[in-house]
Amino acid sequence: MAIDSWIFDQCHRGLMPPTLRFYTWSPAAISLGRNQRSWPAHWPDVSWQQQPVDLVRRPTGGRAVLHAGDLTYAIAHSIPIRNRRQAYEHLCQFLIQGWQTLGVQLQFGQARRNYTAHVNCFSTATRADLVLANGYKLIGSAQAWQGQTVLQHGSMRLHPDQKLATQVFGMAPNKDQWIPAQIPNFSVDEIINSLIQAAEICFDAQFELQPLCAQEWDAITTVMTAHPPLIHPNQT
Repeated sequence: MAIDSWIFDQCHRGLMPPTLRFYTWSPAAISLGRNQRSWPAHWPDVSWQQQPVDLVRRPTGGRAVLHAGDLTYAIAHSIPIRNRRQAYEHLCQFLIQGWQTLGVQLQFGQARRNYTAHVNCFSTATRADLVLANGYKLIGSAQAWQGQTVLQHGSMRLHPDQKLATQVFGMAPNKDQWIPAQIPNFSVDEIINSLIQAAEICFDAQFELQPLCAQEWDAITTVMTAHPPLIHPNQT
């Protein structure tokens, strides 16, 4: 998340071109939306496979996301669209087309009441999210803005762990929500390659693989230092 925040700021300042990033999580983590001020008291103590589950803050909105068996994407660039719904529709096209190439049909979710009453982002879908025909929420997305520069990132729920999710959220959904037949068992590399090809078409761009240099890592480390790990509001 610190990398996403840094890239977002660099793009806003005109110091970095539009950027598309994909990553997975190790160890597992829970990311909280920018404005999410409360969460279950046991979360800082959750562990999985002999490792603590990190609790981090996203620069974007939305509710909590459990990052375990998912693929996260982040895209930062300047666009003239100020209407949030139109911006989501524009930026999500590469996700829809990339998954369509893999044989998976996605559509936008529907607006729900009391969205903020749910602590779990994937417990309900909004018009910013992408779902299968049976309502399974495959991709949850959120945004942050600086002027006309937007950071949109989201989680693709590929291989969710039911036991860990139950430990975190305290509720075990039915089996159909965990093993959707419409999602073939693609590798992460296959999914990323399909999404990059779709993004190049949708944004009329040619992406170049560019690792971060030592100076950039130093700058990101500074961002991380400025945002220490979260603790529960009731803890001291």
